[in-house]
Amino acid sequence: MTVIDGNHFSDLKGFYEEISQLFMKDQDWKVGTLDGFDDILYGVRTDITWRNSQKSKEDLGFNVTKEFYENKIRMGKPFNVQLIQQKLDELMDGNGLTLFEILIEIIESHKNIRLILD
Repeated sequence: MTVIDGNHFSDLKGFYEEISQLFMKDQDWKVGTLDGFDDILYGVRTDITWRNSQKSKEDLGFNVTKEFYENKIRMGKPFNVQLIQQKLDELMDGNGLTLFEILIEIIESHKNIRLILD
């Protein structure tokens, strides 16, 4: 079993650091993107307990997600600004996913992982 502890981080960068420590101890690179997080979960077979998940849900909620998309739009290339604008619009309309929900979706897309929110 692997434990992600929401008390160990309060932003996406901190989440990536937590994940890197849990899954990438012996590697010379660290997780730094949503795609990278998804990639390291391939081949993983474990239960993941996300402790203090309510705190993470708040920390990685609407405002942080809005800022995340706005920063990518501001940076432009190499990001698909049109797609990111669409995701921002969906978020603003109440139909988009927060970063927390995106992370949950990524974990749940891996059938060999069982997620327990605590």
